[in-house]
Amino acid sequence: MDYTAKLDAALQRLHDEDRYRTFIDIERERGNFPHAVWTRPDGEKTPVTVWCGNDYLGMGQHPKVLGAMHEAVDATGAGSGGTRNISGTTVYHKRLEAEIADLHGKEGALVFSSAYIANDATLSTLPQLFPGLIIYSDALNHASMIEGIRRNGGAKRIFRHNDLAHLRELLAADDPAAPKLIAFESVYSMDGDFGPIKEICDLADEFNALTYLDEVHAVGMYGPRGGGVAERDGLMHRIDIINGTLGKAFGVFGGYIAASVKMCDAVRSYAPGFIFTTSIPPAVAAGAAASIAHLKTDTALREAHQTQAKILKTRLKGMGLPIIDHGSHIVPLIVGDPKHTKMMSDMLLEAYGIYVQPINFPTVPRGTERLRFTPSPVHGAKEMDGLIAALDALWSHCALNRAELAG
Repeated sequence: MDYTAKLDAALQRLHDEDRYRTFIDIERERGNFPHAVWTRPDGEKTPVTVWCGNDYLGMGQHPKVLGAMHEAVDATGAGSGGTRNISGTTVYHKRLEAEIADLHGKEGALVFSSAYIANDATLSTLPQLFPGLIIYSDALNHASMIEGIRRNGGAKRIFRHNDLAHLRELLAADDPAAPKLIAFESVYSMDGDFGPIKEICDLADEFNALTYLDEVHAVGMYGPRGGGVAERDGLMHRIDIINGTLGKAFGVFGGYIAASVKMCDAVRSYAPGFIFTTSIPPAVAAGAAASIAHLKTDTALREAHQTQAKILKTRLKGMGLPIIDHGSHIVPLIVGDPKHTKMMSDMLLEAYGIYVQPINFPTVPRGTERLRFTPSPVHGAKEMDGLIAALDALWSHCALNRAELAG
């Protein structure tokens, strides 16, 4: 076996399909987000504006967050020292979990090294806690949910995206006595559409199923205190397990679940992805707790975020560009071809200092390749005007069809 040749072939397939992912060397500037510095391949440094970051509210630069992290580093040092069981539980971790539980109106919370790991570890562990569990998963659930469900060894059913009739059909076809769980998202990050939370909860009640909601792209940004779409809609009490991230709107790092004390205790005690992983550093926990606490009261920042998203979508629609608009903060611009998508991304960066990464298959279906913009409260009029002018010029240059609206 020529292992090197196999690696070359695997990588070449990605290049041939224009799906090879290139990491751009971006250095964020403290206090200057969304502006950053791009180091070109030749070593030259160029100023850029970041339009595809998940630090949706700019909290990664907030003085309260940075101050809390500095204080924790000075008090405890850099690392946590081990897993939560060995030496990795500190007052900062406990404080963070208390903030999360309060945010979601739950008895408890459990912090993981990422929301991916939180999804994977929890969903792969649940069949151990509920033997015979059947998981009903939305077809467009995140890869971390898919992986956790795949690895758990239990029964699974995939329902068509947001298709309540199909979900009901699948639930009704299974043994009424079997334990069941419905796993879905509140905001689906590629199209920016919302999951029908109330209707899924109604089905869960009817068929005696647990509910598992991924709020990764909603926490901090929706609801009176940033608890997510379930909080906005008054439905948090109907969700059994909520998954969230500390690395997007909260601007730091890590992930979590929020649930009953017993549910958190059982996952804590059984999930290898939690038991055998070094806990997040105390400084990270301190920064995340400070961010959550701040966003519970900063409604103005959330409102500014939604306003900027609406402005960008309105302007792109006015140009006749094919965006998807489901009313969320996510702005996908459909290009529909991997070569064109990559070309536009490269030209925006090199000619206009605008950084937005192409999103291709398998993240999205073939033929729906896109640029995904994430405007924030700190993307001002100047940044917005620059983006619109660049897209106007490049869309014509690339001879893309403005009339084929994505919906």
